[in-house]
Amino acid sequence: MARKTKSRKKTQPAARPKRGFLRSFNRAILSFALAIVLSVGIFAVVSPPTTPYILSEAARLDGVQRRWVPIEDISPVMVRSVVAAEDANFCLHWGFDMAQLRAAIAEGGDRGASTLTQQTVKNVWLWQGRSWLRKALEGLMTPVVEALWSKRRILEVYLNVAEFDTGVFGIEAAAQHHFGVSAASLTARQAALLAAVLPNPKERQAVQPSAFVRRRAQSIADGAATIAADGRADCFED
Repeated sequence: MARKTKSRKKTQPAARPKRGFLRSFNRAILSFALAIVLSVGIFAVVSPPTTPYILSEAARLDGVQRRWVPIEDISPVMVRSVVAAEDANFCLHWGFDMAQLRAAIAEGGDRGASTLTQQTVKNVWLWQGRSWLRKALEGLMTPVVEALWSKRRILEVYLNVAEFDTGVFGIEAAAQHHFGVSAASLTARQAALLAAVLPNPKERQAVQPSAFVRRRAQSIADGAATIAADGRADCFED
């Protein structure tokens, strides 16, 4: 009589990571990248209506001062002054000033090396404060802005969203608030003083400047004249 053999259960292979999760993750990354490119493309021609920081300050202060003006209505010396103050090599780099970055690293990271493009990315899309996540996003978005915006557009947006005093955003509101004039009428001295309060407008004053702000403003005025003479303003001036 034939002996019955017991059927052996087949062992199941070890579970592999679900491909569905990887596909979902890749889709999320792609969607995020496309959203960044789309928003950067839109803001290349459409003025950003607000920013996360402006919204938070408006809620905290129950309102802010801000009025958008095209770069044609901003005194050219103001544009040169902010470049001299924040990013003298603005016309020479593609969003990252590697020489300044290496110098900052050599000094232990005690001073910033963010370009105006990086600051514009932070001000328009991201949040204030230091974090690796914010810096990573800033690093990803900066080349996109440089690729899709002109240098002149970067400065136009920056000057319209930068904070120049508590609750005072944009150069038009700043000029009116501090000196009672339009952004188009700012003198070289006034422009240098406004640029001197950056990037710490809550502690520096343009109207009653400290000795430090006065010295910095004089240095900025000299720098603005220098970049106009040596061609480093050519990428954003008509």
